[in-house]
Amino acid sequence: MVSHREFATAGKQPGLQLWRIENLDLKPVPKALHGNFYTGDAYLLLYTTKAPSYNIHMWLGDECSNDESGAAAIFATQLDDFLGGSPVQYREVQNCESKTFLGYFKSGIKYQRGGVASGFQHVVINDMNVKRLLHIKGRWAIRATEVEMSWSSFNKGDCFIIDLGKDVYQWCGSECSRYERLKASEVSIDIRDNERNGRAKLHMVEEGEEPAEVIEALGPVTAIAPSTVDDQKVDTSNRKKGALYMISDASGSMKISVVAPCSPFKQAMLSPEECYILDNGVDRNIFVWKGPKANTTERKAAMSAGQQFIKEKGYSNKTQIQVLPAGAETTLFKQYFADWRDKDETTGPSKAYTIGSIAKIPQVPFDASTLHSNKAMAAQHGMVDDGKGKVQIWRIENRDKVPVEPSNYGHFYGGDCYLILYSYRTGGREQHIIYTWWGLKCTLDELTASAFPTVRVTQGQEPPHLMSLFQGKPMIIHSGGTSRNSGQSKSAATRLFHIRQSSSRTTRAVEVEASASNLNTNDVFVLKTPSSLTVWRGVGASDEEMAAAKHVVDFLGGGASNVSEGKEPADFWSALGGKKEYQTSKSLQNMLKPPRLFGCSNKTGRLIVEEVPGDFTQSDLATDDVMILDTWEQLFLWVGNEANAEERQGAPKIAKDYADSDPSGRKGLPITTIKQGAEPPTFIGWFQAWDAKMWETDALDKMKKRF
Repeated sequence: MVSHREFATAGKQPGLQLWRIENLDLKPVPKALHGNFYTGDAYLLLYTTKAPSYNIHMWLGDECSNDESGAAAIFATQLDDFLGGSPVQYREVQNCESKTFLGYFKSGIKYQRGGVASGFQHVVINDMNVKRLLHIKGRWAIRATEVEMSWSSFNKGDCFIIDLGKDVYQWCGSECSRYERLKASEVSIDIRDNERNGRAKLHMVEEGEEPAEVIEALGPVTAIAPSTVDDQKVDTSNRKKGALYMISDASGSMKISVVAPCSPFKQAMLSPEECYILDNGVDRNIFVWKGPKANTTERKAAMSAGQQFIKEKGYSNKTQIQVLPAGAETTLFKQYFADWRDKDETTGPSKAYTIGSIAKIPQVPFDASTLHSNKAMAAQHGMVDDGKGKVQIWRIENRDKVPVEPSNYGHFYGGDCYLILYSYRTGGREQHIIYTWWGLKCTLDELTASAFPTVRVTQGQEPPHLMSLFQGKPMIIHSGGTSRNSGQSKSAATRLFHIRQSSSRTTRAVEVEASASNLNTNDVFVLKTPSSLTVWRGVGASDEEMAAAKHVVDFLGGGASNVSEGKEPADFWSALGGKKEYQTSKSLQNMLKPPRLFGCSNKTGRLIVEEVPGDFTQSDLATDDVMILDTWEQLFLWVGNEANAEERQGAPKIAKDYADSDPSGRKGLPITTIKQGAEPPTFIGWFQAWDAKMWETDALDKMKKRF
């Protein structure tokens, strides 16, 4: 194994280590200058978590030479080898960096002209003889790019930093938003505190109010260009389909063969003896997966195989490459698989966490008594309270609301659409949640009539809180038909109900097709035939699921016989159309997937969506935008008080499209709309150290005080 002297400290401490390629060797970059990149250079970056797990990033500037990018690739491979082949490797290209990379630099990354070949060194500047202009772009992924020191570089829609060494001027265009000013201020403060060791003075300058020092540096102000629309659409995240290829070098040269032309894939398609390429090149993403038992040559050549693949496909040289060893797959990669299950890595019962993720999210066991005090638990289980408030339910009929008999609460029919009003008290105030439940077979008119600003729930995707409203009884969902007196469709002669308890101890009984293939060893089923009623208990089923079955039996009427899995009589199988294969493996504990936050903004002239990189915080919620929080089990639409009409109207469609086009097939997720200042614990719990009073004082005014 080749080992560079710089690797002696690599991965020993959690955090960031950064090297620049200088004369085809590695030279460490001072910590105070992390986030500054010369566009003529190549860099190697290592991020180490406490676990430990590792991310290796190779960063290539637009003007770096082939020799430098080649050296960076060699050092990345050697570092991967040195750390035992377990790191995730990324190829990063200027202006097209991954969200993981951008997340390390929350106050933005700065692109500086030149590089090592032109004699530019990474040193903390103390002589104050600086004269440069930085153009600030991005609302969450902030990039500060050095541009020509001239008024022709400016436009009305962005912020610019005029860096004169002792004095740093933040110039704000007349059309840039408060949030953009806020983010640009973070870059200004970073320059003062890190690059100048706190010795520079910061100034905020409005367009048209330029001081004499700025005029002296740039000359008399000329006409400022109007706002520019970003020429490159910022996409949510790999929404398009992918293709899966197997790599082999049996003949001595790399060959690729198609495994599956279109996602979603099955996890079983990945053999531990092979390496694979997941191709999402149309969205400028390529993933190379290394099987744990693949031969060493293939594993070491993974990054170069990805680069060769990009060339052969004619993809942009800005395409990102992620190299993933088995067990360290990223969320972006896993979303292409319909049935992805992480290998159980737990520290005791229900303490699962995500591997290889920067933010470890401990899974919180459900306890209804601590709902109001334990925000993280409430958020993970989607509960605002214990469901003991007041419930009212209406069915939508002929575009009108018809009350449902309280004795029928808990029964939902696939041909109907319902409106559920839940009222509860918290902090001395009455609060309300409105759920709309859409049966899979309800008509378009019913759907339109119920499209209120509410928690939108599709049949089969009910959140735990909705299921808890029926107080100990299961929520019973009938496959079709309607509960209307006049239009009740005839039930099938043979019916099968699938009973399952969720992590929050709420239970749902869903009518499924009466076929043996629908059975599951982890659950309870109730089978009704014209002549019998049977409760079937799977090996992994719980007592609570058996208790819920009694409510279904009571509704169906008659006495039921209990049958344990493996002891079924012949007529049980014949009622289900014969014995068939069904789910017989115990469910792996659900791994908690890291939540993701997106901003929906039309500040550029059209509605675009951008993911917030890294560990998001409450301050990433832009008050002039609509945000989408994806917690995997449901989506939240957060509406900022200053969001404009187009964002408010367009965001719900984006949220629905986001869920429906997910490569892993998460269609029909519940979407909850909430307003700034009225966030429930189910939302707040995903943010560390939430401050209910944050928006009582203006964030920009607070930032100006730091100038």
